[in-house]
Amino acid sequence: MRRKHKYLSPKKETYAIIVDGETEIWYFQMLKRNEPSLQVNIEPKIPQKKAFSDQYEKVCELSEDYTKVFWIIDLDVVIAESKIAELKEFLKEFEKEKLKNIITIFNNPCLEFWFVLHFEQTARYFPKCKEAEKQLKKHLNDYRKTQKYFTKQNNDIYLKLKPKLSTALQNSLKTKRESLEEIERAICEMYLFFESEQIKNAIE
Repeated sequence: MRRKHKYLSPKKETYAIIVDGETEIWYFQMLKRNEPSLQVNIEPKIPQKKAFSDQYEKVCELSEDYTKVFWIIDLDVVIAESKIAELKEFLKEFEKEKLKNIITIFNNPCLEFWFVLHFEQTARYFPKCKEAEKQLKKHLNDYRKTQKYFTKQNNDIYLKLKPKLSTALQNSLKTKRESLEEIERAICEMYLFFESEQIKNAIE
């Protein structure tokens, strides 16, 4: 008698997101909460240690278990602490290792610039995150960098911004960098996350 084969369903895609701040954690948690049709498991994580070497090791480790790993880097701190050369070295390591499922996303100065781009198309360079926050408050005058504000039921940060997401994606793409040699300017590469097929299908 022939044995019946077990046909396993395709393994659900999983995305790990490495960030160095709580605002990114809260934002992606709200995306998960508000997009129930999302066919991918998103796990935002803050490394216990924030040195590039520790983050790099964590990203490489997660790349073995996740379909994609997004490493989101705020450049205001990198530039302020003169760590650009160090960052370049780790990105070169990715190329050597040919880790294709690792995607680096730069925001300059920080995630708040992504929020600003939901409301306006601008190439203005904000050297510090507080300056981007000030610009954001012209559109979200109640903006607060707190968990309570970001995660408020039925009025969280993702719900506030989602109606303008397509605008933000278009504006974000216009800040695309050509190389690591030109990062001391306005940059937002969040479109790299949202262009993933599973994400696009869930939010359309």
